Amino acid sequence: MPQSDPRAATAPAGEESPRLGRFLARAAAVTAGLTAAGSLFGLVRDQAIAQLFGADSDTDAFLVAWTVPELAATLLIEDAMALVLVPAFSLALSRRAARTEGTTVQADPVRTLVAATLTRLSLLLACTAGLLMLAAPYVVRVLAPGLPDTGTAVDCLRLTALTVVTFGLAGYFSAALRAHRHFTAPAAIYLAYNSATIAVMFAAHRAWGVRAAALGVAVGGALMVLIQLPPLLRRLPLRQQRPARGRRARSAARGGRPSAHAGTLVGLGVLAPVVTFAVSRQAQVFFERFMASSLPAGAISHLNYAQKVAQLPMVLSLMVCTVTFPVVARAMADGDAVAARRRVERDLATAGTVVLLGAAYVVACAPQIIGLLFERGAFDAHDTAATAAVMRVYCCGLLGHSMVGALVRPFFSGGRPPWFPAAAMGTGLAVTVGTGAPLAGGWGVLGIAAANALGITTTAALLLHGLGARVVAIDVSGVAAGLLRLLVAAAAAAGAGWTVAGLCATPLAAALAGGCAVLLVFLCVGLLVGAPELSILSTAVKRRFPHAR
Repeated sequence: MPQSDPRAATAPAGEESPRLGRFLARAAAVTAGLTAAGSLFGLVRDQAIAQLFGADSDTDAFLVAWTVPELAATLLIEDAMALVLVPAFSLALSRRAARTEGTTVQADPVRTLVAATLTRLSLLLACTAGLLMLAAPYVVRVLAPGLPDTGTAVDCLRLTALTVVTFGLAGYFSAALRAHRHFTAPAAIYLAYNSATIAVMFAAHRAWGVRAAALGVAVGGALMVLIQLPPLLRRLPLRQQRPARGRRARSAARGGRPSAHAGTLVGLGVLAPVVTFAVSRQAQVFFERFMASSLPAGAISHLNYAQKVAQLPMVLSLMVCTVTFPVVARAMADGDAVAARRRVERDLATAGTVVLLGAAYVVACAPQIIGLLFERGAFDAHDTAATAAVMRVYCCGLLGHSMVGALVRPFFSGGRPPWFPAAAMGTGLAVTVGTGAPLAGGWGVLGIAAANALGITTTAALLLHGLGARVVAIDVSGVAAGLLRLLVAAAAAAGAGWTVAGLCATPLAAALAGGCAVLLVFLCVGLLVGAPELSILSTAVKRRFPHAR
């Protein structure tokens, strides 16, 4: 029985569907390119921090303060804000399009929504930022009670607290622009943010020390808002249009004006489980820094650098799921359970392939990667060895991190996301906390990284089981078996790459030769054990190039 074309289930009917498909493809390409550039500049930012400040008590203090923008980005830009405001603006735009034609002019629904939400949101964000600044000494003590000197962390936190306002406005503007089908400026915000942070650090580090990094974060947050302001002003009406005279116009205006209260309620049922999940996931970072603050100076920094590099394969693997997320949501909305199941299973296999290949390379060449990226200036050989060791342990949880990011999307693709992902994330956090303290006591920062890997893997296992039982009837045992085959291939590839890298004389040669060995062994062993995505790729190549058989 032939498989149905997935495009037939997702393409809208009508003549405009090809044009819309081309527009979305171009928007996705621009978004992916700008997002990749932002991630690259984020890596450059981390390199600059390592070069200028190294890994000591000052960088630990800054990273404690950096907890604020990390949490603000998760809640105010990436998750909760978008899930609430994109539907609200979409509803307002739909009502604007349905206004009475001719001489009758209704109150503009988009302007009404903005008037009802933006001022209140700005006041709430400003008050929150002010409270953080006033309570900075107490917040630092809660986040990192083991810091010997909290003065630098307090100063940095007062500067980074400004991102509560700027990230909140940036998230609001991003949601409004995406609802208007403008994607370029929202996709460029992290590129602007990281560029400004780097520039300010190099300009002010001699006078401000590590506080220059916090100042750069504050300036970068403001730039995220400013680059979105011009396209936003071109799309949002500055003034209310004058209503037409007459009873019919007044009646139409009353009937067509969206309630401000109703606008603020759109998506509130979505907000609670999403915020709980996001905060629980971010709490793993809080716990890591909490535990590492009592270890020798530099522990928080080594953990941070290791995470930033090790997470790059995870980010790359989740870009696949980001692109296909609307396909899954459309299939579920249409009640096409078979299409949703096939798409989710394929996405999990693809994400697992990408992240495990990347993890194998990171494990094999960790010292060489860290040395090439960071070992200069104040970041010495000791920091390279310590960070590489942490990164190898942290890689044990990369598959779990990637699976969590991929698995929550089908949960959240329905009209009202369930609480199960938040409960699963809470369970994983409990595992991290319960194992982190004893492991940190014996292994130090390596134990903290191991606890993180154990906790996130627990969450991924719960989400995989829950997805098949509650949302999409995927073949849980089949998906798990496929991931196990990929894991075998990754382990063999990491061992081969580690051996080859150790035979090379220079870090650059080791990184290149080790990478080639990892890729070759991963492909060969993956095909040998029947890893799902590699088998599909091999079949596709043979069909396209029959002479290659």
